Amino acid sequence: MATLLRSKLSNVATSVSNKSQAKMSGMFARMGFQAATDEEAVGFAHCDDLDMEHRQGLQMDILKSDGGEEGGEQPLEGDIHYQRDGTGPLPPSASKEAGVCSELSGQGKPKITAWEAGWNVTNAIQGMFVLGLPYAILHGGYLGLFLIIFAAVVCCYTGKILIACLYEENEDGEIVRVRDSYVDIANACCAPRFPTLGGRIVNVAQIIELVMTCILYVVVSGNLMYNSFPNLPVSQKSWSIIATAVLLPCAFLKNLKAVSKFSLLCTLAHFVINILVIAYCLSRARDWAWDKVKFYIDVKKFPISIGIIVFSYTSQIFLPSLEGNMQNPKEFHCMMNWTHIAACILKGLFALVAYLTWADETKEVITDNLPSTIRAVVNIFLVAKALLSYPLPFFAAVEVLERSLFQDGNRAFFPNCYGGDGRLKSWGLTLRCALVVFTLLMAIYVPHFALLMGLTGSLTGAGLCFLLPSLFHLKLLWRKLLWHHVFFDVAIFVIGGICSVSGFIHSLEGLIEAFRTNAED
Repeated sequence: MATLLRSKLSNVATSVSNKSQAKMSGMFARMGFQAATDEEAVGFAHCDDLDMEHRQGLQMDILKSDGGEEGGEQPLEGDIHYQRDGTGPLPPSASKEAGVCSELSGQGKPKITAWEAGWNVTNAIQGMFVLGLPYAILHGGYLGLFLIIFAAVVCCYTGKILIACLYEENEDGEIVRVRDSYVDIANACCAPRFPTLGGRIVNVAQIIELVMTCILYVVVSGNLMYNSFPNLPVSQKSWSIIATAVLLPCAFLKNLKAVSKFSLLCTLAHFVINILVIAYCLSRARDWAWDKVKFYIDVKKFPISIGIIVFSYTSQIFLPSLEGNMQNPKEFHCMMNWTHIAACILKGLFALVAYLTWADETKEVITDNLPSTIRAVVNIFLVAKALLSYPLPFFAAVEVLERSLFQDGNRAFFPNCYGGDGRLKSWGLTLRCALVVFTLLMAIYVPHFALLMGLTGSLTGAGLCFLLPSLFHLKLLWRKLLWHHVFFDVAIFVIGGICSVSGFIHSLEGLIEAFRTNAED
């Protein structure tokens, strides 16, 4: 047996060495650097499921081989295949990948420090959509600034309680990690009556957020290019079509290795752009309109601002994977504190300084307020970042859709979109192209950055960051919670629900009105 195991380990190690380049993006995902590739950190959502597959794949392959080669009793199907949610085997290709990856992660899996984890969270909540925050101050005044602080505090707290739901106390009184992902937590809350319902709800929310993020990238690309070159005879819709033509090859993506090479550079470039905007605003400090910032709200548009602020803080979907890959998970709480404090300060300063500079003329995307000489350069960099960031949420959305609808064993709704040789079938490629075209159509008919961002934040952002974590915390750990934790959870659930419904209704009304206007034009 020992010889057999050593032989297996040697063979798999050789295979990993030969395929190290092809596994680049997967390694980044497990190390926690996938989130650094994009402010929304969408890759981690897919990484959660893969993490469990990687950890189980080797053990399941060894059990299967031992049973066959030693002549012993064949293991049950549930022992051969890792079952993501308790029923149904993984696809053969996924099991193969899991076996290889678990070899890599089983003994020498790289872990990330608290600083590296903080970098990932910072990229998730300090991303490109910060450009919409000054518009939120326009409709909320000082209350908008308060909400930036309040959202940071609540999202920090719900991130911590979400991680607490991953752990339970064993028979010896030790706290052990019994779950690995947001989906696991959701399924545990709905068990035993509906063991997969919670996971499906989380997956639907995840898909909506990912697709809406793709749409926002197309919208912002068309908006920035149109405002950068207003003298050209090209409309914003035409710029969106051009951007989508550039993005169409995303339908052929097999992995994100090529995209990840530019990710860190894009993130650093975005921070530089934010600094440039703040520097320009500071140069006009003498003209700041302090009298325009008041304690008032625009009743019709302020709920949209709530969604914008919440959407800028969304990171909960990848936190379980991130915490599981930390060298010292005990540092997670401290990491969440300083990242959200830093985000709160930077976002508040950025939003306030930008609003003071342009006051009532503040636009949905703040860079559109810059002088034409600076605007074109800054916007071109932002468009490049948006186009390079688009493949990440698109690829993650495709993975979730394919896994849920086409590759979920006997429970799949449609035939497998991959052939026996692992190649994507032609109709599967057509569906991917259709998803790209769908993001274009939405961007053309509803080219309103703030409305789309507010709708997404009110619907999926509030759900994933406010409602579900507090609900899951109460459901799984209510017997061990102190009274003030129960109070906080209930208060967050109620306040989050009210803000979510209000923001969703107002954003939806604005989108319907905008859709009708564009349809008439």
